[in-house]
Amino acid sequence: MPAKINLALKVGPPRDDGYHPLATVFQAVSLFDEIEAEWAEPGEFAVTVTGEGADLVPVDDSNLAIRAAQLLASTYGRPNSVGVSLSIKKSIPVAGGLAGGSSNGAAALVACAALWDLDVGTDELQALAAELGSDVPFAMLGGTALGSGRGDVLVPALARGTYSWVLAFGHRGLSTPAVYRRFDQLNSPGGGPPEVPAALMNALRSGEPAQVGPELVNDLQPAALDLQPKLRQVIEAGLEYGALGAIVSGSGPTCAFLAANETAAVDLSVALSADGICRAVRRVTGPVTGARIVG
Repeated sequence: MPAKINLALKVGPPRDDGYHPLATVFQAVSLFDEIEAEWAEPGEFAVTVTGEGADLVPVDDSNLAIRAAQLLASTYGRPNSVGVSLSIKKSIPVAGGLAGGSSNGAAALVACAALWDLDVGTDELQALAAELGSDVPFAMLGGTALGSGRGDVLVPALARGTYSWVLAFGHRGLSTPAVYRRFDQLNSPGGGPPEVPAALMNALRSGEPAQVGPELVNDLQPAALDLQPKLRQVIEAGLEYGALGAIVSGSGPTCAFLAANETAAVDLSVALSADGICRAVRRVTGPVTGARIVG
């Protein structure tokens, strides 16, 4: 299951239910967590986690993959006749703005549906994904897509080309609720519904990275930079080293840099790594497909 970055994230004022209306462009990129599902005793739902940030991931019923498995079992009437033991191998940073937890939830839905041989289609799984969280439906869909509502109402985007990205991981995570609270403090209430900039959509239709780079936008970026000021230095360094565009991904703290091509991405990743201003650097490409069965 892939990580996601937001090429655009426009955020409206909070609604009465506390959620912020969003207009976003997601892109799934080639940084993957892996999940294995094995039969367990009926009614038993367990998870183990290894890899990147494993010690930060809960392994109780608050784990999104466990919640996904339990929701699938209860929805299709077999909560006491099925069980699962999930093993997650993480490469996506925890609390990194890359929807790692959401991708785990999406993958658990797909894996458990196959393991339990349930008669459930993609549309039904997408409906369950929307119950689990805003980014979970896109983690299932993958590719490049427009998101509205809480980000869970999706339409595939008219986008061409493959894009080379460099991801710079922060030294510590950022809480999504904390970033939204800071966003609310920094912005006046009111305003119309958020909209994805037309210039970005035109650039994506062109398939030209040089046109896409300048149009990247994230309304949460000022809040993320306020909470972790060192991220500003990371953004500035990436642009200085030749990135076509730079953005904090989602609620951060991962910074995503668009490169002209794979060679430029290699050069950029080497330069950022040598600077030592971020914890780790990864080169990825996008778009890629969403959660799927492999092997």
